[in-house]
Amino acid sequence: MLDFIRTLATDAGDCIRQSRRQGADRDTRYKNGDEMVTRADVTVEDLITSRIRAKFPEHRILAEESAPDSAGLSRETGPLWIIDPIDGTVNFAHGHYQVAVSIAFAEEGELQAAVVYNPFLDELFEASRGGGARLNGQTIRPSVKTEMRRALVATGFPYNKDDMAPLLKRVNHVLMHCADLRRLGSAAMDICWVAAGRIDAYYENLSVWDFAGAQLIAREAGASYGHFQPVPEGVNPVFHDRAILVSNRALFEPMRELLQEADRQG
Repeated sequence: MLDFIRTLATDAGDCIRQSRRQGADRDTRYKNGDEMVTRADVTVEDLITSRIRAKFPEHRILAEESAPDSAGLSRETGPLWIIDPIDGTVNFAHGHYQVAVSIAFAEEGELQAAVVYNPFLDELFEASRGGGARLNGQTIRPSVKTEMRRALVATGFPYNKDDMAPLLKRVNHVLMHCADLRRLGSAAMDICWVAAGRIDAYYENLSVWDFAGAQLIAREAGASYGHFQPVPEGVNPVFHDRAILVSNRALFEPMRELLQEADRQG
């Protein structure tokens, strides 16, 4: 399965690079009034989903651009694909390189195999359940930093700006206690960078296609993955998309305490 996903991701990456050369990154629209979509997002998603359907016609596919219905994921036990054709669409549309295709395969409510591929940097992160995590074939590990004040932390912000106050309180509180903050524009890459030790911690509210593939890669690399607020009863933590926190093992509890403290102050 991982071989299939790897080929699928690199072919999608070729399509992303070609789309930029052809100007598809400048052909944009907005869904729900705020969220940018390019013509390339749709093209790449069609490539990925058509290949999966041809090989596994009975599998369910949850892909960002095809009006996905993520309700009931916690009850899903059958074969499931979770796809973000271009994570970092705004970066892509502005000529930035922090962009990725994310493909994850889940079954029995657990992530089984995943690839997150940055076609512009030619960096392919991959993992299989119980098989470790790799970047371009080399085993990766999170950082070993133990002091919060030395930590490099990443986060992101939603398209809709109606409820920014609590998010900014978190940013302010974390920034006062860490070395610095980064906002790189691709959640999948941020989480993979935690897995590879380039970032020490990451937190955000996301959609499942943003983090599914990177979650498995982080876990298999040895990072701590969880949530800084309680997961609702009956919800599978694997798919829960609020209050996500990923870090090296030493910093997970200090980061969780910082974020909870910020929320209490709000």
